[in-house]
Amino acid sequence: MGVRVEKIQEQIKHEVSQIILRGLKDPRIGFVTITSVDVSSDLRNARIYVSILGNDKQFEDTWQGLKNSVGYIRQELAKHMRLRYVPQLSFYPDTTMEYSAHIQKLINKIHQSDQEGITDDGNNDK
Repeated sequence: MGVRVEKIQEQIKHEVSQIILRGLKDPRIGFVTITSVDVSSDLRNARIYVSILGNDKQFEDTWQGLKNSVGYIRQELAKHMRLRYVPQLSFYPDTTMEYSAHIQKLINKIHQSDQEGITDDGNNDK
């Protein structure tokens, strides 16, 4: 991937974050963090990965609000960026936080079972 594409990805990430934070008036949209942006090499499509904080209902409401705001966000992006073509935007949930929490749980479980194994073996002779 070229340096230009990486710069455009970072600029889109910054601009979309600002648009969501300041430009959207949809009450359904809660706390959203743009975690990454992947732009195709021809700059026609952008995949925006978002992390949404809240319970399942807040997640669904925010997700619907984002999906319904794609046109407005793209229009505002066109005003802030100097590109021949503004990419088609599509939002995707970023599940890395949930995945890392799951991995951490597994590590804790293994660690806990190791600790219990040490005390059960009778290796605590002093």
